[in-house]
Amino acid sequence: MPRRIVDLSVALDAEIASDPPPMLPKIDYIDHKQSAEQVTQFFPGLSIDQLPAGEGWAVEMLQISTHNGAHLDAPYHFHSTMNNGERAITIDEVPLEWCFNPGVKLDFRHMEDGYVVTANDVEAELKRINHHLKPFDIVVINTSAGAHYGKDDYLLKGCGMGREATLYLLDQGVRVTGTDAWSWDAPFAFTAKAFAASDDPSIIWEGHRAGMEIGYCHIEKLSNLESLPPDGFEISCFPWKIKGASAGFTRAVAIFNE
Repeated sequence: MPRRIVDLSVALDAEIASDPPPMLPKIDYIDHKQSAEQVTQFFPGLSIDQLPAGEGWAVEMLQISTHNGAHLDAPYHFHSTMNNGERAITIDEVPLEWCFNPGVKLDFRHMEDGYVVTANDVEAELKRINHHLKPFDIVVINTSAGAHYGKDDYLLKGCGMGREATLYLLDQGVRVTGTDAWSWDAPFAFTAKAFAASDDPSIIWEGHRAGMEIGYCHIEKLSNLESLPPDGFEISCFPWKIKGASAGFTRAVAIFNE
C-alpha cells in the first residue's frame, strides 16, 4: 500500500524568532575548509593538500535546550509527580506505544490569541468533525500560531489548552497531544495579564499542570497542521532518548496510507 508522509516538524534554526531570547538555540556551522586541519590530526603525516579539494567534513556544534525546535514534553517537565502522586516519568521512560497512533486534528485557528480552550470547545469541534476519540489517539491543535512561526510575534499568537480541555482528552485515554504554538498553554503574556487581574495562580500553566492528575505528553512547535484533514492518518513522534530529561526532540510526521 503506498504511503504519503507529511512533515509536522519545524527545522532547528538559530536565525529566527522561535523562543524567548534567553532560550534561543545557537548553531556553529563548521564547513569543509574550516575542518580540514582537524581531519589531518587524525592521520599523522596527512597534509591538507592531500584531501579532495583541500576539504574536510561539515560539522555543526549545537548549544540548545531540549525544548528548542519540535519536541515532545515528558510528564516530568510539568511537575515532579503525575497521576496524583506518582513520580513523573522522564522522556527516556515515555512508553513508545504512546508515540505512534492514529492522529486527530482540532482546528482552532479562528480562536483569538490568548483564548483558553475549554472542554466544551473540544467537544464541539469533535462533533463538527464527527470523530469519536479512542484511547491513545494523538490529538493535535491547529492554532493561528502556526502561520507565525519564526516571526517576531510568534510567542504572542494562538489559543492555549486549559486544564479542563486537557483533562477532557486525557479522561478518554489520549496520552499524546500537540500544538503548533510555542506552548500547549495560552501565550504567557495573556496569562500574566489574567493573573494580575485575578491573583489566581491556578491559571498559570494550567494545561501543562493537568499532567499532575493524569500523566501525558505533548508536542510543541508543530508545523503544517493546516494541511491535515481532521483524521484518517497516523502520527509518529518518537522522542530522542535523553536520560532523565524533561523533553526530547522529535521529527513528528503524519502518515497517510493511501
